[in-house]
Amino acid sequence: MDTTIMLNTVFVLWLVMSVMWVVSVVLKDASIVDPVWSILFVIIAASSIYQTTMTPGKMLILGCVGLWGIRLSLHLFIRFLGEEHEDPRYQAFRRQFGVDRYWWVSYFQVFILQATLAFIVSAPLQVAGTAAGEDPLMVNDWIGLVFFAVGLYFEVVGDWQLTQFKKNPAMKGKVLNTGLWRYTRHPNYFGDTCLWWGLWLMCLDQPLGLASIVGPLVMSFLLMRVSGVPMLEHHMKKTREGYEDYVKQTSSFFPRPPKAL
Repeated sequence: MDTTIMLNTVFVLWLVMSVMWVVSVVLKDASIVDPVWSILFVIIAASSIYQTTMTPGKMLILGCVGLWGIRLSLHLFIRFLGEEHEDPRYQAFRRQFGVDRYWWVSYFQVFILQATLAFIVSAPLQVAGTAAGEDPLMVNDWIGLVFFAVGLYFEVVGDWQLTQFKKNPAMKGKVLNTGLWRYTRHPNYFGDTCLWWGLWLMCLDQPLGLASIVGPLVMSFLLMRVSGVPMLEHHMKKTREGYEDYVKQTSSFFPRPPKAL
């Protein structure tokens, strides 16, 4: 990859996240970072492609990332606007690091950290975005598109089903165990992981395509072992009646028919 393009991408990431950090300090709410996360990948892909020549392969990557990133960002921003308080995760961080100094700690612990992770996870986008030559669509692109479509379906439908569930006052404090949530406790996280493996497959025909596997590997690890499933499971076990039975019946991540109790 071109070093100049990479440095330009780093600068854009730093600038966007620094501005959003200032916004979070003014609002006293670090949750604003959540809607920005997915947009970072659209910016990275667009920035890489803008500095090179558009090709069919790059059009596919940019179209997929744009569809995913903008949709997810809007979904999370609407949720952010509907919340009266900062996300419990960031409230816990404020207590941990101290309310009076979290305004500057959050710059590194939330915003710069997420910018760094976005840069690593976006490795397939950077590889595909800086591809040289004609870059026609190959078999790996179509296979990747299938993975992407399946992942996007699970994420979009899972989010929609959860939103409808939360709108029903009678369901407050209860567990969503229908629709896609009947087959996996985290259809949106599964979908996110699946589509990122699809994006990696799309860049596999590039010289550094295989090495960019670090992107989906890190994303999978974050969702399955760090900030996704573990944190949400911990919260749900404390706040949702019947969640223990749901755990016994339903797959944590990969979809499968539920077990009988």
